Amino acid sequence: MIEAASPHTMNTYGRLPIALERGQGVRVWDVNGKQYIDGLGGIAVNTLGHNHPKLVPALQDQIAKIIHSSNYYHVPNQEKLAAKLVQLSGLSKAFFCSTGLEANEAALKLARKFGHDKGIERPEIVVYEHAFHGRSIATLSATGNEKVQKGFGPLVEGFIRVPLNDIDALKKATVGNKNVVAVFFETIQGEGGVNPMRIDYLQQVRRLCDEQDWLLMIDEVQCGMGRTGKWFAHQWAGIQPDVMPLAKGLGSGVPIGAVVAGPKACDIFQPGNHGTTFGGNPLAMRAGVETIRIMEEDGLLANAATVGAALKAALVRELGSLPGVKDIRGQGLMLGIDLARPCSILVGRAAEAGLLMSVTADTVIRLVPPLIITEAEAMEIVGILVPLVKAFLAETV
Repeated sequence: MIEAASPHTMNTYGRLPIALERGQGVRVWDVNGKQYIDGLGGIAVNTLGHNHPKLVPALQDQIAKIIHSSNYYHVPNQEKLAAKLVQLSGLSKAFFCSTGLEANEAALKLARKFGHDKGIERPEIVVYEHAFHGRSIATLSATGNEKVQKGFGPLVEGFIRVPLNDIDALKKATVGNKNVVAVFFETIQGEGGVNPMRIDYLQQVRRLCDEQDWLLMIDEVQCGMGRTGKWFAHQWAGIQPDVMPLAKGLGSGVPIGAVVAGPKACDIFQPGNHGTTFGGNPLAMRAGVETIRIMEEDGLLANAATVGAALKAALVRELGSLPGVKDIRGQGLMLGIDLARPCSILVGRAAEAGLLMSVTADTVIRLVPPLIITEAEAMEIVGILVPLVKAFLAETV
């Protein structure tokens, strides 16, 4: 067992008493040799699992060449990765940073500059209930979670908050408001409880943004990069955003973020408007290039769709009709089991049983395993998780 808290690191995480030492595929081992099946994937980060035989040699090769230069100079793999993201998304240009928070912060800056360039002095951005976009002061202000906002006021102004999947509420909240410049949301909310936007709603918002000359900004940090069975979750609706932040799974564990923008937004930033020291460094760019290459070579989008469907079907079959299970939702390998009461205690119980997963929004068990997971491995997750959930639901509160 590991000490619950270190005397030398800030007390910012409610950690389990586990320290992971190594991984192979979808399995990891802690410093005591205990094995776990990884249903969390580093919170939707480890796209290719652990110690992938194609990724590791590529990263070793890059480390031996150059890890960091700076954006004073061209980084060839920036152009290579940008071209690939443009091809996969149908958008126009990319900017690289290091985290999802930074990608979302850049999107907010793009929206404000878009407004100022149109003569709008105080631009306003539509955001959503239960959203999570990061923990900087601006992204925290866009986030729809009072618990994580508490103690950090005053929050940044310029946000209008609306409920999910309600086009009339969106229209009512913005009618006659000449300051609105953008609508910003996650296709499937992650930290908010694995809450998907409906396909018809996505299409309605795209049309509204076109009518009003607003930017449609879709946060694909957690639900993008093949997790739902398409490169980006909004593609199920057959739409394109104007601005798309990415991070998490793009580098398979190497810190990376990106903002991909279409013609309406891709030329808003000019030299001096935005920048980052670490963003677009050679190691992160190589990780992104190789991640996408391997995903394509190994058919991981199809795998995410088929294994995710099998996993969801098994969970629905085993748990869906139980009192205390409110919903089982999500798509591909981004699934949530919504229980009728807070269930964070299950994170520790699952780890004891050899499964890594998380609970988000207090009541939602979240499964976001590596995209390499097989159907047999997915059924292992079911075999561990189902008895734990049944036992939890049987407990008297």
